Amino acid sequence: MTTRSPKPSPQDGMFWKTKTLDEMSGAEWESLCDGCARCCLEKLEDEDTGKIYYTHVSCKLLDAGLCACKDYPNRSDQVPDCVRLTPENVRTLNWLPPSCGYKLVAEGRDLYWWHPLISGSPATVHEAGVSVRGRVQGTEDTVPDEELQDHIVAWPGVLPKRAKLKKRPA
Repeated sequence: MTTRSPKPSPQDGMFWKTKTLDEMSGAEWESLCDGCARCCLEKLEDEDTGKIYYTHVSCKLLDAGLCACKDYPNRSDQVPDCVRLTPENVRTLNWLPPSCGYKLVAEGRDLYWWHPLISGSPATVHEAGVSVRGRVQGTEDTVPDEELQDHIVAWPGVLPKRAKLKKRPA
């Protein structure tokens, strides 16, 4: 039995399709971030099953309106458990959201229509309902660790219907 060739992608020829994650420049690597800020939400892991549970509580450095870190260059100094994404760890981190550009590229998949590299606009991640904008209910400084289980939400682990579309809705 022969295996089918993958379908041609309209993204063929784009740097994320022609380079490995290790070959990307710093600017190319950073541009893979779609700006959703789902990775900046506090997460809980079930010790028995390894299942990840997202909360609607964010890192203290997240500007939830902009979906951006307030001190990106120094984030690891201020938040020691902030995980810097690398070509090595994006392949193994089990808490990255399913829509994460780093994860999609690592898996050889296309980026969604709302990704800024495709749409040309950082606003489309919000338009598609993928970002955390308007959904964060507190920060790690305002919600004690022992109360995080009261803030578990499902939405960060799923994509809204409009975000799954093949192209931007009219």
